[in-house]
Amino acid sequence: MTRVGILTSGGDCQALNATLRGVGKSLYNIYGDKVEIYGFIDGYKGLMYNNYRQLSPSDFTNLLTQGGTILGSSRQPFKQMRMPDANGLDKVEAMKATYRKLKLDCLVVLGGNGSQKTSNLLSEEGLNVVGLPKTIDNDIWGTDITFGFQSAVSLATNVIDCIHTTAASHNRIFIVEIMGHKAGWLTLNAGIAGGADIILIPEIPYKIDSVISKVKQRAAQGHGFTIIAVAEGAKTVEDAKLSKKEYKKRVKEMLKSYPSISYEIAAQIEEATGREARVTVPGHMQRGGTPCSYDRILSSRLGAAAALCISKGKFGVMMAIKNRKVVSVPLADIAGKLKVVDPSSDIIAEARLLGTSFGDE
Repeated sequence: MTRVGILTSGGDCQALNATLRGVGKSLYNIYGDKVEIYGFIDGYKGLMYNNYRQLSPSDFTNLLTQGGTILGSSRQPFKQMRMPDANGLDKVEAMKATYRKLKLDCLVVLGGNGSQKTSNLLSEEGLNVVGLPKTIDNDIWGTDITFGFQSAVSLATNVIDCIHTTAASHNRIFIVEIMGHKAGWLTLNAGIAGGADIILIPEIPYKIDSVISKVKQRAAQGHGFTIIAVAEGAKTVEDAKLSKKEYKKRVKEMLKSYPSISYEIAAQIEEATGREARVTVPGHMQRGGTPCSYDRILSSRLGAAAALCISKGKFGVMMAIKNRKVVSVPLADIAGKLKVVDPSSDIIAEARLLGTSFGDE
């Protein structure tokens, strides 16, 4: 009998259930009734505290179009994994004990950067682990794309599309704040797809004077409205020069006056132009709803590939997409690395040719 544990960790996204389905269905097709699958409740927390349930083939039906995760999820910061919990429990040893108690042959982890760092830690501790790249931020090293990303892009793009019509009707400046603290992939793609006039991402520090200049330029050209897509982690040129500690202090001070960076930008634009600037924050809508068709296909492929990896006894890897092919990459090679937007990449250059401002010129 082959025994496989599976969990969903970190922030949720639309295609977690579709990926669970891909893994489960494929394992049953490979092993038949010679496999047992255990789902851990609320991510690594379930593995730590021995909270799980055995899954049957029926648990993997009707999941392809269902957003969220039937197993639940939680955030368990990697930097705290070696710290005992409030009751003194050694988290790593507890996870290993649960793995051994169930006599698992493998643990499958659906998660983002922090989750895959923990996957690698458990792999180094001797457990058989296979990772699957989940995040709407698309910032996991070693894979061209993550499941959840395209669904989030579609949702964020739809928000910009809807804002376009009301902005044009009232000749207003609208800022749409999109998720992404450290990487701007989601804002960049949604901004281009939605025809944003200005896109501000963490990788390209902006000058507020350049943003204001673009707004004024559009007005002088007869465009009464401007759409600005702002990543929640966007930084000014001045902020980018600060140390990590100094930047945290600066953000703390800013939050005393504004809910987020987008509201500060709106206030600065209003002061400089005398025109109304509104902010829209879709927030967790970007994580919810039904996965798009692209993500359903991607999740199915990655899930099936993970099952095949398990059947071949190949562990300590994360399934990834490279040049449209599913490959396996060592967890040790990707753990702790962040994939960010290259300011000199083709997509940035092409967006500039279209007239998009990144607030840096």
